[in-house]
Amino acid sequence: MNSPAIARNLRAFAKRTHLDSITSKANRKIDWSGWRSFAIAVVALGAALLLALYSSVAAEDGRIWAAGFSALSALAVSGWVAFTVVPALARRTPLRWLAYRMDYRVTREGVVYLAGIFVIALAALNTGNNLLFMTLACLLAGILVSGIISQVVLSGVELRLDLPENIFANQPVLALTELENHKTVLPSFSLRLVGGKSPRRRDTASRRARADSKQEGKSQRTSEILTTPVYFPYLPPQQKIQQAVELVFPHRGIYRQDSIGLQTRFPFGFLEKTRQVESRMEALVYPSVAPSEEFYEILPLVTGELESFMRGRGHDLYAIREYQTSDSARHVDWKASARTGSLQVREFAREDERRVLLVLDTAIPTGKPREACEALFERGVALCASLAWHFYEINSVLAFRSGAFETTMAPASENIYAILRCLASAAPADSDRSLLTELADLPQTFKIILTAQPRGSIPTSLWSTSYIAFLE
Repeated sequence: MNSPAIARNLRAFAKRTHLDSITSKANRKIDWSGWRSFAIAVVALGAALLLALYSSVAAEDGRIWAAGFSALSALAVSGWVAFTVVPALARRTPLRWLAYRMDYRVTREGVVYLAGIFVIALAALNTGNNLLFMTLACLLAGILVSGIISQVVLSGVELRLDLPENIFANQPVLALTELENHKTVLPSFSLRLVGGKSPRRRDTASRRARADSKQEGKSQRTSEILTTPVYFPYLPPQQKIQQAVELVFPHRGIYRQDSIGLQTRFPFGFLEKTRQVESRMEALVYPSVAPSEEFYEILPLVTGELESFMRGRGHDLYAIREYQTSDSARHVDWKASARTGSLQVREFAREDERRVLLVLDTAIPTGKPREACEALFERGVALCASLAWHFYEINSVLAFRSGAFETTMAPASENIYAILRCLASAAPADSDRSLLTELADLPQTFKIILTAQPRGSIPTSLWSTSYIAFLE
């Protein structure tokens, strides 16, 4: 047999195998026992209907015994179906959709539709016209059909929202939304993924959040994660659909999404039905690390203080080499130059260079309005985040202290996200100078201190080994 024939046979065999696998999979999904019980119930109820009709005909002809026997037989068949077949079918029917929490809102189109129904109902009652009653019945049936179809569209659908690991304030991020339709046959149409809750639940949640914040005594802000609706026009059965959505978080802190709404107006748009899905999702948003005007003003001063501090340190001698035009005259080794007859400079070990302790003093002096204190502290957090990110970009060795939080001296790439997590949830505290007193005992480390304390309250020993940025 030639090779083209072999290839055709292999393709035919592969296609047949694929069709067999699809057929076997479909057979496994179909509940044949349930369908058999349903067919038995339909046949039995049809027989009961025929017996009931025969009973009425026999009663009209005066055959009382035949009419009674057929009526009792119809009742017995119906009872047998009700007590044997119906419970078996109910056990096989998933009733999870009954537990769905739904919110309803009548749309503008729905209000117009209900007004038309009211007008037609008045006209039908006043005139007694059968055509108007039929029209009224059709309009009411439209509402019933709309409710059933929208319930089917929202049932059997699972949703998921995935966020990136690191999120910065005022920086757009792409979140991934996914819907999965578990229904075997029926698709879903015109679905919207929305955040938030119904107005009544939202008011209750906001009151609870305000009460919790008063109890904790903190100004930590919490907001919802999903603020932009995501639209899915069509969701096929037994399939998943993913869609990316751009989110922007306006400020740092913890964002919570207690529930996500799966919403639809399908099929007629008279009623907006929202299925609430509990999510319990949290997102920690780092402060913005984008350089600000204050950062550009403070950076040259910080760099100059750091270089001055490092030059004044007594580094270990690493080597003596030839003088280059870019070398400072301070590092010329005159003895080595006299011995060799050419300028020689000392080269020092660089393991201690760019070692920085970044400090955010969370203490806010008393006697100021709360809004002013929060604005002052937010400015300090933003400046601290920009400085930490700058030292991360230049591969510095960085440590950080703020309140009870402290990191060890390590490469900034190892500490940067721990620092940003601390800054994301940082909150102002009462005035306490113990942190500045402890920093005075570290004369061998260059410190950048951001504080709202008055200038006269800084220990004198800190001035020689620190750059102090006063937030006011």
